[in-house]
Amino acid sequence: MTAASYRQLLIEALPEHIDTEEQYDSMRSRLGELMGKERTEAETKLYRLLATLLRDYDQRHAMPEDNSTPAEMLQFLLEHSGRTPADLLPIFHQRSHVSEALSGKRNIGLEQAKNLGKMFHVKPRVFLG
Repeated sequence: MTAASYRQLLIEALPEHIDTEEQYDSMRSRLGELMGKERTEAETKLYRLLATLLRDYDQRHAMPEDNSTPAEMLQFLLEHSGRTPADLLPIFHQRSHVSEALSGKRNIGLEQAKNLGKMFHVKPRVFLG
């Protein structure tokens, strides 16, 4: 079976500027289908496009204010991503450190911020005070 071309994938996915939650859910679902699998070059291009569209929507509709603390940003992203504090253990290494970072009692270090940025697809600076 021949891998689908980028043009074919675009025709199937019909990516567009996201204005509604229904569009958001549809694009997120399509992105989820591409996540966690080996992708062709065309699928990787589509994945990046969908991620950009979703990130844009999040920034316009869902992201907290720019003056949010790192802890508030982490809480928000955790809640809206469907992840749990347990998913942060590989980054913070201890449950108490996860809890302290979420409550603002522990500063988030540079390496932790980089790893959180990768996890949530945001710039690491949002986790640095």
